[in-house]
Amino acid sequence: MNEFKKEEDHRADAPLSLSELAQLGDGQVAYIKQLDSDAAERLFPALSDAPKDIDLFALLGADGTPLALTDSRSEAIANAIENDLVPVSVH
Repeated sequence: MNEFKKEEDHRADAPLSLSELAQLGDGQVAYIKQLDSDAAERLFPALSDAPKDIDLFALLGADGTPLALTDSRSEAIANAIENDLVPVSVH
């Protein structure tokens, strides 16, 4: 009963918990975020020596999981749509 009370109190302060927010849109929404090469290398550890002079676009799951990386925003959108995800830009 005490655990239920804690969850109930938390929900009074915020409409969603952090884990609920991270799962919102999971499997339905994909975020497109423009990255520089350093940010891309941090987000995609297998990537090494990304070109320094181009912008990259990451496709991220609703919970922030990296799904794809491209040098074209339109390709990131197409990848989301091909995978039955609704693309949303992150600014």
